[in-house]
Amino acid sequence: MALVFSKFLTADDIENGLSIPGCSLGPLPFQEGQSMNMHVHDGNGHEWIFSCTIKRNESTGHFLSVGWNKFVRERDLRVDDKVTIHEEAMKNQAMGTWIKVEVKRKIRLFGEDVWADV
Repeated sequence: MALVFSKFLTADDIENGLSIPGCSLGPLPFQEGQSMNMHVHDGNGHEWIFSCTIKRNESTGHFLSVGWNKFVRERDLRVDDKVTIHEEAMKNQAMGTWIKVEVKRKIRLFGEDVWADV
């Protein structure tokens, strides 16, 4: 499994969509302003479709703006949860790769910090 991207969520990620720097993704296949759907799978194998748009700003350059409101609501994501996106080869290599999304939340358990799946 290859790590594509990981970050601690901010209020902006939750309210306005996840921003993934273009440098984390390699060359983006589309031009600024173009949209595409990203099919991702969670740890339970459920498929989610995130609407993505390539955008640009002066400080970070190109980035992928990910519309994931339904995922945020259904998973009750919060500021400081950690989201990780992996690319994983499918069992049938002819099928390509899966993009997997994982979210963890730090909880305190018996006086220790533990990262639990969300």
